[in-house]
This record gives sequence, structure tokens and C-alpha cells, in this order.
Amino acid sequence: MALTDRVDAYCERVGPEFWSEPLNAVTNAAFLVAALAAFLIWRRKAPDDPAPFSLIVILAAIGVGSFLFHTFATRWAGMADVVPIAVFILVYLYFALRSFLGFPLWAAILGVAGFFLLSPVVSRLTLPLVGSSAMYVPALLAIFVVGGLFCRKDRRLGFQVLATGALFVLSVAFRMLDEPLCGQIAFGTHFLWHILNSIVLFALIRVLILRRAG
Repeated sequence: MALTDRVDAYCERVGPEFWSEPLNAVTNAAFLVAALAAFLIWRRKAPDDPAPFSLIVILAAIGVGSFLFHTFATRWAGMADVVPIAVFILVYLYFALRSFLGFPLWAAILGVAGFFLLSPVVSRLTLPLVGSSAMYVPALLAIFVVGGLFCRKDRRLGFQVLATGALFVLSVAFRMLDEPLCGQIAFGTHFLWHILNSIVLFALIRVLILRRAG
């Protein structure tokens, strides 16, 4: 398979043209807006903390990568889409284990490594239930597990993590419904995944900033 091979994976796409997924393409601006909003909070609350800033940069990269995928619709653009998301998940998990749960360095690294190794197994097990969205199930489970444990240390911020997880469930649901509802909704529902997911990632970064800023 060549990196330039075309990919037709979403309801809205009806041809190979650059703007064949206008809603899916344009709604990636939500990630950039979320990154800007997170940046403003970071600059006000913790401008000397590089951890949240690194996640803000990755969040912006997610928006750019997803835009490339929903316009060029090639395998290389697909990699530009999924790689920043995977990096965000791993980096955020590391900071969450350190900042939310107080893990020492070695335990946080082992936690991230364990998550990385178990994620493909969980994805394969849930593939028959949620289709291609199975790749996000490990991250969803991690949000609820970390959020639940975090509630014991900080009820307010821990609850916000759990609420973000609930929103992520809705976001994944719209991603799953894109193809099944294609006959009823010509432009699909994937664009709602972009909008809700941008809010999810912003909310997660915000909690991290507030926690690390004390």
C-alpha cells in the first residue's frame, strides 16, 4: 500500500476532490480554537510550566493533521491525523499519573508503557462492538479510571475529569454513527466528533493546568 493511496472512510466524502468533506474539514478549526483557549488559560495560570504547553502544541497539531486527512484523504494524511492523537494520549496520561495521582517517575513511565502495550488488545476486543472507534476505547477507559482515582485526592477536579469522560462517550458515539446514519444524514455525523472532541481535549488540558498551578 502506497502512502498516496486514497482513503474513503466517511459519509460526507463523495469523491476524491480536496473539498469533498467540507464539514469534516472546516470543523477541525475547533481544535485550533481549543488550543488557543487552553493557551490563554496556561499563560494566565502557569506560564512557566512546559507540561501543559506541550499538550497545547499537540492539540493544535491534531487539528492540522485531521484537516489534512479530511481534505487530501490519503494514507499519509491519515498518519498525520492519528499520530498526534496517539502522542497526546500517551503524553497526557504520563502527566495525569504524575500530577493527579502522585505517581513517581518510574511508576508513571511503567503506567504509560502498560497502557501502550494493552491498548491494541482492548481495541481488538471491542472492535466488534464499536468498529473503527475501538482505537479510542483504551483512552476512554483511562479517563474514567484516572478520574475516579483522582476524585479521592481532589473531588472537584476529579469530577471534571469524569464529566469530560462522559462527553468523550458522546463524542465517540457520533463517530460511530457516521456510517450507519449516512442514508438519513447525507453529510454524516463525524463533524460532531471534531467539535465535541476539541472540547474534551481542552477540558483535559484545563484540569491539568489548574492542578499543576495549585
